[in-house]
Amino acid sequence: MKVGFVGIGHMGEPMARNLLRAGIAVRVWNRTPEKCRALLELGAEPAGSVQDLFKRCTLVLLMLLDSEAMDAVLGRGTPSFATRVAGKVLVHLGTTSPEYSTRLERDVVSAGGAYVEAPVSGSRGPAEQGQLVGMVAGQDAAVDTVLPLLAPLCARVFRCGPVPGALRMKLAANHYLIGMVTVLAETAHAARHANVDLRTLRDVLDAGPMASAVSRTKFDKLVRGDFSAQAAIRDVSTIAELVLHQSEGDRRDTPLIRQCAALYRAALAAGHGDADMAAVVHAFHPPRAPGAEDLHVEDPR
Repeated sequence: MKVGFVGIGHMGEPMARNLLRAGIAVRVWNRTPEKCRALLELGAEPAGSVQDLFKRCTLVLLMLLDSEAMDAVLGRGTPSFATRVAGKVLVHLGTTSPEYSTRLERDVVSAGGAYVEAPVSGSRGPAEQGQLVGMVAGQDAAVDTVLPLLAPLCARVFRCGPVPGALRMKLAANHYLIGMVTVLAETAHAARHANVDLRTLRDVLDAGPMASAVSRTKFDKLVRGDFSAQAAIRDVSTIAELVLHQSEGDRRDTPLIRQCAALYRAALAAGHGDADMAAVVHAFHPPRAPGAEDLHVEDPR
């Protein structure tokens, strides 16, 4: 099986690196070729173009920003789409709406290809360590083909039935993650203005039953003011909107994720898009005078 990897970015680079370290031959392509240089030094094969990659590979892993990038790479809506996907197994590692993924699977299968959703939970650190959590959905035969490639990337992989089960599961997991990091940011914001020592508060939280790898990492960032990105505001804001769309289907009331999405939107608009998601703290207003109303971020939609 000839494996291709498209999307050598913040998450894609360490994932492709772990495939190479596992002894899997990988051909790589990225819109910005320079991002492939470190992988080529590890033995990855370069693709001269995305067309060349699809021609030479029978299975293609795609770790792309959004549905527009997916469609552009696949040539969806053009005559080249069927040529690229026929006889191939396409693996969608990124995060898009479940509705988009359902339509994409239909088009890939109609063109004679196979399709697997395989979104992952985790940021840059777990990606580097091969400790992501994978979720897969698709036809059993295609999923069985893909699972050995996910083993070097993930600590655990969960089968989620047919498409779009994996993306629905990913968005449900991110619902919790986004809410947790947002309340950590709010906690740091409120504690700082209550003259609570944040370093001691960090130690108290880390010592108790509420601690997790995420809480330890993100609260430490808030204490130190280190917002180097593991999961960037720009990406989290997009995912928060997808979570909100899924969670509010059938008129379900989910006020917490609605407020979180508005805060990430505000942080993005304020210029923090490339900072870590903990930088959502910058979306909180300065403390108001006694008796003033509590924080409220307007949803501009």
